[in-house]
Amino acid sequence: MASSIKDTATFFAAGSAKQFEHVLSLYPQALRLKAERKNKKPEELIKLDNWYQNELPKKIKSRGKDAHLNHEELCQLMKWKQTVCKIRGKFFPQLNYLVKVNTPRAVMAETRKAFRKLPNLEQAITALSNLKGVGTTMASALLAAAAPEMAPFMADECLMAIPEIEGIDYTTKEYLNFVTHIQNAVQRLNSENSNGTCWSPHRVELALWTHYVASELQPELLDSIPNGTTSHSNGSEKTLESESSNAASTDALDASDESSLEANGKASGVSSFPVTDDNTSTSLPDDLSANDDSSDQPPAKKPKPDSK
Repeated sequence: MASSIKDTATFFAAGSAKQFEHVLSLYPQALRLKAERKNKKPEELIKLDNWYQNELPKKIKSRGKDAHLNHEELCQLMKWKQTVCKIRGKFFPQLNYLVKVNTPRAVMAETRKAFRKLPNLEQAITALSNLKGVGTTMASALLAAAAPEMAPFMADECLMAIPEIEGIDYTTKEYLNFVTHIQNAVQRLNSENSNGTCWSPHRVELALWTHYVASELQPELLDSIPNGTTSHSNGSEKTLESESSNAASTDALDASDESSLEANGKASGVSSFPVTDDNTSTSLPDDLSANDDSSDQPPAKKPKPDSK
């Protein structure tokens, strides 16, 4: 195995379909590592992630042309985002409150509208932003569950593993840029036609997340990656930024969600894999747990200051 493939940026840029498939199979282990390190009740987090990765997509798909989320599902999705995805940042229970403020009718109407905008991700995100407490990252989580063949989840680890993405500001523009990089990888992997496997943006994002987490918490998991990388289009291998950037704080709240919080804050009132567009299974999270642990900062880019 080429040692460089243990570098997440190199893996993303040059990893073969066979290597991606292998790393994706490590997802349950990577998720458990995160869960056990970041929460007192890891099994609860793993169960919640299984709901997001497997059960929710099936429910949405079963609704056919009337695909939508109901109020309970949106609240559960926010719980997943808050507990499974935000370990480095602060916990903002206000976002859970804001999501609950949405009426059941509004949730159904806006999510139905968003799904009908697909494959236009920008228009779909715009529709979802009409819901209280829903910013770009939350919207990407919803779209990844509803349309994994089109939308990846905007996970911090994935953003930080792509050198061309120089900062994390959680805007729609940044998400669309992220999607472009993921789609390029999808095309590259599918061009190999490895074992007839069809790669989707969500599956690629899951593999990238798994590699990043494994390299951070238990690098030896990556020792079993099979040999062989594909050529990158520009002929060069990518490398992650120096760990010296690790000194920067990574506790920034999703800026778009914070904007939603500010705009509405005064309102009263081990894991199986997710089903994808080709019915193959996969799986993912971002970070796990609302229990902040500032001592565990990733070797990554520094988020941009929150815009207000």
